[in-house]
Amino acid sequence: MIIQIALVILGYLCGSVASAIIVCKIMHLSDPRTQGSGNPGATNVLRLHGKKAAVLTLAGDVAKGAIPVLIAQGIHAPDPVIALTGIAVFTGHLFPVFFNFHGGKGVATYIGILSATCWLLGLSYIGTWLLMVALTRYSSLSALIAAVLTPVYTALLLPVPAYIAANSIMTIALIWRHRANIRKLMDGTETRIRINRL
Repeated sequence: MIIQIALVILGYLCGSVASAIIVCKIMHLSDPRTQGSGNPGATNVLRLHGKKAAVLTLAGDVAKGAIPVLIAQGIHAPDPVIALTGIAVFTGHLFPVFFNFHGGKGVATYIGILSATCWLLGLSYIGTWLLMVALTRYSSLSALIAAVLTPVYTALLLPVPAYIAANSIMTIALIWRHRANIRKLMDGTETRIRINRL
């Protein structure tokens, strides 16, 4: 029980490491929370500071999502504990204790969690996101569509109740975090990804 609780705590603390803020500080760039969308995530960093900073942010967020889940799997924790560890990581990203609980929207971290849980889930999310970006050029819309489909992918690829429930919870949280983007999409004011930035 102590080890299982420790896994969840570890997950939350790893999730609380805000890659965007750390990368921008190391590269002497402006804090992404103060410009653009105000979101400390790879998309906002891409728009503000270009590809290098965005790639580093993306890699950091994916890694922090994957590592705690892989550790839980490595010590053969039960499926519900692994799933709860993933939720803890995701919660840490949204509400990081190290950064006044002002976190990102969770897309890259979700990808890391999914990929560590089952690589086909991560691939399914990424594939859906890429397809929708190619069709719409909206990162937020692509992330939302991929997230909505993730519980379906989970039911098909990893039909374990704990993972279906966990991924459904994270999907709902991701949609909630994108509520401003949803309003902009409905108003026609959401920013598209520029092709020359990819």
